[in-house]
Amino acid sequence: MHGIMQKVLNLGIIAMQIDLQEQVALVTGSAHRIGKAIALELARRGVHLLVHYHSRSEDDVKETLREIKSFGVDAFAVQADLTQPDAIDHVFDEVREHFGRLNILVNSAASFQKRTLMEVTLEEWDETLRINLTAPMLCTQAAVRMMRENTPPGGCIVNICDKGAIEPWPAYAHHGISKAALHMLSQVSAVTFGPENIRVNAIIPGKVLKPPDYAQDDWEAGAETVPLQRLGAGEDVARAVAYLCSEDWLSGVTIRIDGGEYLI
Repeated sequence: MHGIMQKVLNLGIIAMQIDLQEQVALVTGSAHRIGKAIALELARRGVHLLVHYHSRSEDDVKETLREIKSFGVDAFAVQADLTQPDAIDHVFDEVREHFGRLNILVNSAASFQKRTLMEVTLEEWDETLRINLTAPMLCTQAAVRMMRENTPPGGCIVNICDKGAIEPWPAYAHHGISKAALHMLSQVSAVTFGPENIRVNAIIPGKVLKPPDYAQDDWEAGAETVPLQRLGAGEDVARAVAYLCSEDWLSGVTIRIDGGEYLI
């Protein structure tokens, strides 16, 4: 083992934890729910942020910015419909103009619509794939262009998937299919951009935030299906994102943040 470590040191390759202080992140959909939790956790660790939002109220966005800036970091917000390629270009233009660099991209914005495969319309299908798959792909391309300019080149991309990415979810058919494709985008990106020191990982949250169409009683009863016998929170996902951003030899990884629910 000592000989292997010596060879690694001789090559100048030292595995290390990355200090996120003063890095710059773009978190899509970061004015509410999981995206906001992620933005706050990164801010807590000293990361400057562009807060992307689509349809949140100005008051919600201002409150999110206030909370982020309370950690002493720089942050500003940009409204954009990520189903429109020009809007994605605008978001990254704003990152470049304000910060001049990008270290972290978290693709968190998503559409979550309940439909079986026979219920979903073509319009709903197209809309879901545009926000859940095409937008992250375009954001990945734009982020990689900026990360290549870093000194040294590199960065981290984290895609937020869900259980539909790796197991059938008939009640949310088109949503699950889009997330399965996002999961594969994560893996293809990890292989493609790894030689440029750009790490790409995915997270599959479990029961961490109640979906809008769930009754509160039904949501709370869901804890019974989790081995830990309790529900999670957005902060659980956020800490996992920060971990993936901090570890320089993790790429192509998928972490399930679900209290062990996938085992049952």
